[in-house]
Amino acid sequence: MIDEHAQALSAYRLNKANTLLTQAELLLNNKQYDGSVNRSYYAMFNAVRAVLAFVKLDSRSHQGVISFFDRYFVKTGIFDKQFSRFLHAAFDTRQDNDYEDFYLPSATEAQEQYTNAAKLIHEVEQKRDLFVQEKLKLPIITD
Repeated sequence: MIDEHAQALSAYRLNKANTLLTQAELLLNNKQYDGSVNRSYYAMFNAVRAVLAFVKLDSRSHQGVISFFDRYFVKTGIFDKQFSRFLHAAFDTRQDNDYEDFYLPSATEAQEQYTNAAKLIHEVEQKRDLFVQEKLKLPIITD
């Protein structure tokens, strides 16, 4: 059974992910592609942290969060590998967008990242409900 605190934290993070996805859509629709790819990435990042809350894992680094997701939720088959690819690609795009001079994401790139973020969030919402209902088992955390 998932404790109350973990459920509340997961719900908060998922709500934040959906808020960020809405921001990404607004920016995309207004041709603000750099802002849209940033918000899409952070939407995915918070969605992943929503499921990590159930197993009490988090990291100070983005790569640490992604690594936990891959190790415990993708490699175990709970999430399809495509979601890991979406997350890694979004991280790379966000890094380029934020730190590379003269990098400008295209409309196509921003649209793809937004679409992938929406798919990932939808999948997290479905899996989260199954975890809460105890219809899907959480991964066993080992170290």
